[in-house]
Amino acid sequence: MMGNIFDGIEFANPWFLLLLLIIPLLIWWKNFRKKRSSPAFRVTTLSGIRNVHSGGKVKWKPVLSVLRWIGMAALIIAFARPQTKSSHETIDSNGIDIVLSIDISGSMLAEDLQPNRIEAAKKVASDFVKGRVTDRIGLVIFSGESFTQSPITTDHNVILEQLAKLKSGLLEDGTAIGMGLATAVDRLRSSKAKSKVVILMTDGVNNTGLIDPLTALEIAKAFQVRVYTIGVGTRGKAVYPVKTNMGIQRQNIPVQIDEALLKKIAKETGGKYYRATDNSSLKAVYNDIDKLEKSKVEISTYHQYKEWFFPLALLALAVLFIEILLRQIYFRSVT
Repeated sequence: MMGNIFDGIEFANPWFLLLLLIIPLLIWWKNFRKKRSSPAFRVTTLSGIRNVHSGGKVKWKPVLSVLRWIGMAALIIAFARPQTKSSHETIDSNGIDIVLSIDISGSMLAEDLQPNRIEAAKKVASDFVKGRVTDRIGLVIFSGESFTQSPITTDHNVILEQLAKLKSGLLEDGTAIGMGLATAVDRLRSSKAKSKVVILMTDGVNNTGLIDPLTALEIAKAFQVRVYTIGVGTRGKAVYPVKTNMGIQRQNIPVQIDEALLKKIAKETGGKYYRATDNSSLKAVYNDIDKLEKSKVEISTYHQYKEWFFPLALLALAVLFIEILLRQIYFRSVT
């Protein structure tokens, strides 16, 4: 049984500490007996003269009792076996390599998600990254072309910084789903992870790019990359800010997402397709993927104890020895 008495110190036999209560009882009993044995009448003897010659010995004689109590206390604590514990952990992680491929085309400025699709996507993606402590994560963006913002890395601060900088207009406009997928898969091509995952988010239909989506799908299958696809946007029409001669005007524009293509990519790679029509459903999508793609992490904790029995026992014996030595030699002549 382990008992915690002081912070950072544990006792293997804590019940021995109850014996410390005996010390104040012994002190009380000694004082009580001393008072009872005091004579009613004191007869003058030569002892007073002897004490005069003893100088300051009489004054310091109570030190003997103090040394005795200290020695007893140290011995009792020693038998309680005080220990200090040091711990260290080893983490065995079977992490997952994940690449986020995010559409940043002009249509991602639609306001069916708040404040708009791209800002909502950045928020949930950032939360997702923060929760994947042991995984390597990369970031790819695409619109009319694709670009690697960050290769897969364990430095998640880099990913979070890149996500914060995302905005529409960084690349030529358009929706190159095939390019977005192919570039993400290329980031995982040399990965040694047992699980390689792409999370591809778009709000449109493939309309440009050097690699068509079906070719990108075959590449993903060849490298055994599992793809989760997300179609982001409400059903029907969404408010979209449009530049006109009169300035920015908000117009209702039909939402067109190639769900058949996204479902095909997900199904044939072993992933899953999701439709996110608002902020809460988009967050739920990432939460679901987070549950499906769990890293295997084993944490082994090792404890090492340092025993303080012998140092305390030696201290107790040394103090008691000094007390006996002083009593027999230095204070011998003091009554």
